[in-house]
Amino acid sequence: MTGPLPPGSVVAVVVTRHRCEQLIDSLDAMAKQTHPVTRLVVVDNGPDQPARDVVESCGLPATWLPSWRNLGGAGGFALGILHALALGADWIWLGDDDGYPADETTLATLIDLATRRGLAAVSPVVADKADPDTLAFPLRRGLTWHTTRSALQGDDDELLPGIAALFNGALLRATTFEAIGVPDLRLFVRGDEVEVHRRLVRSGLPFGTALRAAYLHPAGLGEDKPMLGGRLHARDPDDPVKRYYTYRNRGYLISQPGMRRVGLLELPRFAWYFVVTKRRPAEFIEWLRLIRQGRAERFDRPG
Repeated sequence: MTGPLPPGSVVAVVVTRHRCEQLIDSLDAMAKQTHPVTRLVVVDNGPDQPARDVVESCGLPATWLPSWRNLGGAGGFALGILHALALGADWIWLGDDDGYPADETTLATLIDLATRRGLAAVSPVVADKADPDTLAFPLRRGLTWHTTRSALQGDDDELLPGIAALFNGALLRATTFEAIGVPDLRLFVRGDEVEVHRRLVRSGLPFGTALRAAYLHPAGLGEDKPMLGGRLHARDPDDPVKRYYTYRNRGYLISQPGMRRVGLLELPRFAWYFVVTKRRPAEFIEWLRLIRQGRAERFDRPG
């Protein structure tokens, strides 16, 4: 390209690694949008198994951006967002490689809502691929967890303000990233989306979830383990690598402005979960170690 993109341009940014089959579905859905994507940028964290052919045959003007160092979701989105900003994008549409917009009007719905209501960012409802009436990830409002799309409906039938899933189909203005920055490379995976959401909340910019748009994603229920008869849950990944990043990054997050009050509740909740519910006090000690590591901003990668 020799010049900036035209006014009103939308650049879609997708991060992938070794998931070409899922990526095909994601890019195919983006290419069919009634509001066209001006350009696609795919950051490939695993070019040893390249997704280049998938990207270049997707039907959109596209850039395959390989990274021979795995930057994780955080670094991958940071690189893709900065590339989109450098191209001159006015809007940036973020997508995961194993998810896709539910229909051909998803982007048009997001653009329309963000424009009419002056939103800095708007995300679709993230629904379960296997059951689109169910949320892919439970959503908490106050002390209540919701698991269905219908449960999100309120007085405003098109917008759920102040809540957004930023890496699963969210649309953000370029100026929003100038205000909140890009994802933090240090987090690698786990908590990176929460950290950007924290910054968005603190910026005071208006944002929310578009209740009439959806993004389909595999359900992510298996890591939240019940306690106290199901009244509370604790995130406890079975995979040791995911557990490391989940707890270490959580330690960093709950030490930041805007999340310290949440952090006060973490200690008794996880103490009860590991010691009383799971009866594995050694795992609680390991949880404490990782929380303290994140709080101290020691961002080592395991192995």
